[in-house]
Amino acid sequence: MNSSHIISTTDPINGFDITDRKNRPYVVEGDDTNDLTIYFETEASLQSYLDIPVEHPEQGISKTLSNPTDNYSN
Repeated sequence: MNSSHIISTTDPINGFDITDRKNRPYVVEGDDTNDLTIYFETEASLQSYLDIPVEHPEQGISKTLSNPTDNYSN
């Protein structure tokens, strides 16, 4: 089984490049086989990232596909 670990040193909130990762806040997204570590410039930037609402398009798929019934083949 292939696994991958990606490290992002660009703060996704402010776009700053994090050159020194020591003592910087970070979050790990994904699971044990495929994960992404994202570093942030500040705790405030990390919190802004964590406050972004997550969409779950797989939930309520009949509405997502404009199909008001539970018959997903139509």
